[in-house]
Amino acid sequence: MSKAAELAALIGSQSSLSNKNLIINGAMQVAQRGTSATSLGNGNSGYHTVDRFRFAEGGTPTYAFTMSQSTTAPTGFSNSLKLDCTTADTSLASTDALLVEHFIEAQNLQHLKYGTTSAESVTLSFWVRSNLTGTYAVWFYQEDDNRAASKTYTISAADTWEHKTITLSGDQTGVIDNNNGQGFRIAWYLASGTSYTSGTANTDWQTLDNTNRAAGLNVNLASSTSNEWYLTGVQLEIGEQATPFEHRFYSDELRRCERYYYQVNTVSGGNIAYFHNYNDSTKMVSVYHPVTMRTIPTATVTGNVGTEYRSHDGHFQMFYGSTNSNTTLNLDTMFFDAEL
Repeated sequence: MSKAAELAALIGSQSSLSNKNLIINGAMQVAQRGTSATSLGNGNSGYHTVDRFRFAEGGTPTYAFTMSQSTTAPTGFSNSLKLDCTTADTSLASTDALLVEHFIEAQNLQHLKYGTTSAESVTLSFWVRSNLTGTYAVWFYQEDDNRAASKTYTISAADTWEHKTITLSGDQTGVIDNNNGQGFRIAWYLASGTSYTSGTANTDWQTLDNTNRAAGLNVNLASSTSNEWYLTGVQLEIGEQATPFEHRFYSDELRRCERYYYQVNTVSGGNIAYFHNYNDSTKMVSVYHPVTMRTIPTATVTGNVGTEYRSHDGHFQMFYGSTNSNTTLNLDTMFFDAEL
């Protein structure tokens, strides 16, 4: 493609230079759950540190990793996500896998026009670093119509930040539903057994074939306790060209993350909230979320909260404690989870 054509494609694909990035927390700024989680391996799939980026394992691997928010980062960034192998697994079973995932809410992807002849191409860009050179895989999954695509990238130099770009054509067949469910899943495969590597990388959208997920992957990050992998500057945008990363204020990124998860802790031994009398035998407290959450969140609370609590909607929670009206009820810690 000529420089003129590249410029035209760039201008034509970007209606705005703000809100172009479909990834939340791509600079790894927000880590509400904590900055480090250890001994992650078999049975530990889930969110542990950096918001919106999920540790995931497949099969029954024997490896263990520490996942953390690191201050090792390329110029222009302050943080990265780091995976550090602490227990090696040099013999992966066929269904074993190691990956980092990011989910995008379906109603945030409607402008991609998937399922039409006008479906938009997208470009994923990111900074990555590892001591382990070789070919890695990125898997894209569209849950509503069970569509998938996979691409590879190469880490060429050990312990060096490298910028990668991956372009994916728009899917004219699969439709992304307009709801608050999972629209896209993006997965960085870091190790995998043959169940996910024995096929062929389907670089355009196709019906899901699990053997294609990590096809082309030739590294195993779990092969040595010397191995580590870093990720930051993740951006997904419309068009066939990667543009400079869209940096957001920390406060803006935090609010985006709080749609899916947030927590409140006591300060200096105080209480977050006190219940008030609902009637002679029941106390109640209403907790308003900082943003409307994606769905009714799973609420976890600690403290003297009585014998029951229940949630209402994504805007606020109401907790009821069945207790004598003279007993003080309080909340020490609250966790609200509405993750995809």
